Amino acid sequence: MSSAANFKRICVFCGSAPGVRPAYAEAARELGRVVAKRGLGLVYGGGAVGLMGIAADAALQAGAEVIGVIPHGLLKREVGHGGGVEMHVVDTMHERKAMMADLSDGFIVLPGGFGTLEEAVEALTWAQLGIQAKGVVFLDVEGFWQPFLKTLDFMQVEGFVRPGQRPLAMQAATVEEAIDKLAAFRPPPEVLPWLRPHQA
Repeated sequence: MSSAANFKRICVFCGSAPGVRPAYAEAARELGRVVAKRGLGLVYGGGAVGLMGIAADAALQAGAEVIGVIPHGLLKREVGHGGGVEMHVVDTMHERKAMMADLSDGFIVLPGGFGTLEEAVEALTWAQLGIQAKGVVFLDVEGFWQPFLKTLDFMQVEGFVRPGQRPLAMQAATVEEAIDKLAAFRPPPEVLPWLRPHQA
């Protein structure tokens, strides 16, 4: 859970490609600019290409702290970002996601592909289980996330997602709205904290 005092960094999940619509790249730029304007830091996947690189460049140019986390196996493929980014190189994708979560206080999901969706769903699962208490907001650029969000609604109707947990997957139409929702996020009452062995 984040209060205004400790809400310091946002993790962005997004594509390593720019997508076909210019609005996707503009949303990534706007995210970088607004993160800086609000005095926040940006945590992302460490690449210099696609929406990842666009968001990181915009945040850097606007004066924000930018932290990248990238596995060795993707360092060459995604062209690890150079100057200005505090880069962490890890061994596996699992380590990448865990470190990105540890370094951030909430997640914004821009358009992307398999990897973006997998990262977002894992963050939602961790929130559902109480492993982490950080918000997940899908930035719905030109309706990109509507089919996925409708799938979540269908999962709820069919009894696989509890009604009280469906709101964990938030959506926003603008970057400002997304950040406001993250800053105000509190887990639903039915989400219990994850117990470690020493707490059982």
